[in-house]
Amino acid sequence: MGVRTGLVSVTFRQLPADEVVEVAARADLKAIEWGGDIHVPLGDLVAARRVKNLTEVHGLQTVAYGSYLRAGAADREQMRATVATAEALGASRIRVWAGTVGTAEAGVGDRMAVTRGLAELADVAASSGIEIALEFHRNTLTDEVDSTITLLMDVGAPNLTTYWQPPVGMGDEECLDQLDALLPWLTTVHVFSWDPDGTRRPLATRESLWRQVLAKLQADPRELNALLEFVPDNNPEQLLKDAADLHAWL
Repeated sequence: MGVRTGLVSVTFRQLPADEVVEVAARADLKAIEWGGDIHVPLGDLVAARRVKNLTEVHGLQTVAYGSYLRAGAADREQMRATVATAEALGASRIRVWAGTVGTAEAGVGDRMAVTRGLAELADVAASSGIEIALEFHRNTLTDEVDSTITLLMDVGAPNLTTYWQPPVGMGDEECLDQLDALLPWLTTVHVFSWDPDGTRRPLATRESLWRQVLAKLQADPRELNALLEFVPDNNPEQLLKDAADLHAWL
């Protein structure tokens, strides 16, 4: 079905939601993942509805609520509040984090807690027709592919999926191997170019990687999301350049 381009709102934490939407629209992006830290705080349903309207007025789609819920460390009340906020926002997906420790440091108890937490969250979300997606990130149980797939399989919920993003410092070939392995469960890729030390660069500095990633996403029969996240100096003008490159590669 192709690739839906968009923006992760935490890219511009310094801007109000109104300006985030305007920048995304100027960049000809189609979607936004709204963050739960600044723009749509957890449980603030008034803010969520306002942002939903802003997004729709600009012809954009809310593809996810980027929550900071940590599976295994969240109670049922937090889960329900997260689902309610996503509903008010009009998001059909909630991004969550797989615990608080990395795979190498995690004990059996950590993994069991995260697995149980994800199963419970997926169940709560399913009653509202909402999908749960794992953030692919260091210092969590999704810091590498095998652990991520184990979680997805162990939970076994049809509404549990995953994101992917290139681990900082990882070469193109290994990145592409990760993407291939996760593709059956993948819904979204966070798109950025960072140096091995975490310095943010223009997207074009990793054109070779991103052209190959996008080709794989385009070959998939589903519509997958490629969401721009973080730009040098948090500069909206740089986002316009990165979005133009992203669209050119597509």
